[in-house]
Amino acid sequence: MNRFTKYWFLEGFNLFSKLSKASMMQLSEIPEMENIEKGARIEFDKLNKNCVFFLKKGTVKIVDGSSGNVKCIVKRGNIFGELSLFEEGKTIKEVAYALEESIICFIDSDKMEELIEKHSSLKNGLIKIQGLRIKKLETRLSDLLYKDSSTRIKEFVFYYVREFGEENSDGTFTAKNLLSHKDISNLTNTSRQTVSNVMSNMRKDELIDYNSKQISTINNLKKASGGF
Repeated sequence: MNRFTKYWFLEGFNLFSKLSKASMMQLSEIPEMENIEKGARIEFDKLNKNCVFFLKKGTVKIVDGSSGNVKCIVKRGNIFGELSLFEEGKTIKEVAYALEESIICFIDSDKMEELIEKHSSLKNGLIKIQGLRIKKLETRLSDLLYKDSSTRIKEFVFYYVREFGEENSDGTFTAKNLLSHKDISNLTNTSRQTVSNVMSNMRKDELIDYNSKQISTINNLKKASGGF
């Protein structure tokens, strides 16, 4: 794949927004690109080295390599596998799966560290990304302590549809239905049966509607989710 295509690929990531065009052109010589089929497993040690991944198209889920539990969902325009930059020499016990057809770009962590040393904006950008992820983990822990399972599931469903979907003209949102009930139970620390029951009740209460392909809010999202 030529350098200009890779340049286009990387241009859409906020992490690189402060780099000059010349720096971006140099950077575009480094990454490898790959089309990923739906359901395919993405190993974090591409090329026998830990890598940092950039998701240009699609959605992936990050799974704990030991327990098999889903840890988070990553949408296009974001990075994953960056823990390899903070845990040098350690095997990253995570894998990713494509929830739909995706396009990724990856750079081995050693080369990424070299780029970070040359460009302080990359270091600041990665610190910001880690800070946001820590904040999300703190929110999940707080929810686990202070909210019941039904509330956690409802709020996650509304979050997912808004974050991974698109807004309709009437203020409702529609997203691809990419997650299984087991995935949602992992992400909300509940059981699969509880997820099924809560989502069925949400549909009966006309908060959401869903099928095998998509999930939608029925009323304005802020009204339906109590401002979540």
